[in-house]
Amino acid sequence: MTALCGLDLPKDPNLLVGLETSDDAGVYRLRDDLAIIQTVDFFTPVVDDPYSFGQIAATNAMSDVYAMGGRPLTAMNIICFPVKTMELSVLQETLRGGLDKIKEAGALLVGGHSVEDDEFKYGLSVTGVIHPDDVLANKGARAGDRLVLTKPLGLGIINTAIKGNLADKALISKAVGIMSTLNNRPVEEFKNFHVSACTDVTGFGLLGHAFEMIDGLNLGINLYTDKIPIIPEAIDLARMGLIPGGTYRNRDFRKDSLIGFDKVDKVLADVLFDPQTSGGLLIAVPEDYAEAFVSRLKGKGIDAASIIGEFTEGPAGKIVL
Repeated sequence: MTALCGLDLPKDPNLLVGLETSDDAGVYRLRDDLAIIQTVDFFTPVVDDPYSFGQIAATNAMSDVYAMGGRPLTAMNIICFPVKTMELSVLQETLRGGLDKIKEAGALLVGGHSVEDDEFKYGLSVTGVIHPDDVLANKGARAGDRLVLTKPLGLGIINTAIKGNLADKALISKAVGIMSTLNNRPVEEFKNFHVSACTDVTGFGLLGHAFEMIDGLNLGINLYTDKIPIIPEAIDLARMGLIPGGTYRNRDFRKDSLIGFDKVDKVLADVLFDPQTSGGLLIAVPEDYAEAFVSRLKGKGIDAASIIGEFTEGPAGKIVL
């Protein structure tokens, strides 16, 4: 998206969400009661098992539709594959994993495109649907709203350990389970609990994506650092120094927007900026509904769901730790 900065983008009154707001997906109104959500995402393998990789990549791509409050309708495969150096069975298993997640989401695989590449990459272009009145952007929270997170942090750290052959089978299985869990169940409750804003936690880490929810607004966030769900093994790995490079880039980019960051434990600080793969939703919920919302999510099996902060009237554009 940043490569498009400075371009004279076309305007259209039916474009409800475009490039200007750093939202998770674009939204275009087709008629008064129907809009489409469009997004695309793909990346290199984060785990060795191709079927699991396919599941994770598909889950991650569809997450942007859920972050807008919608549901995936169709998907198209995006494939970059080294046909001369990798067995086709790897690609087949990856596509099978992706297809199983597309089916689980109730969407349809309708096509795709592949190119030969030296490095394997896979993902999806996804089209979702939503009523125009129900679109959720990353901005929209109000002072007093509570901030809810639905998946635990630490996936980037664990993926780094996996690449270094320092994660055991149990931890890999746990991480795959989290990364391949669709973000559909929270969305089913959005209207019931008057959710006001939403995004998902991916490459910019928790703090980076939380900042996007207040950027340019007269709002701040008080973060409850002791309430944030974290995968326990990620803490131990972070203490060993297994920190992805993206963590430091995220920190350098957003450190001036933080208050009290210098007092935060170094390991926790690394986790808060840890780039996630297929992370959870970050949701703004009115104070009166927040506890009940989290309770409902836990009742649906989303055990990590937690209130991790609140939106405040100030200081504007700052996150207080």
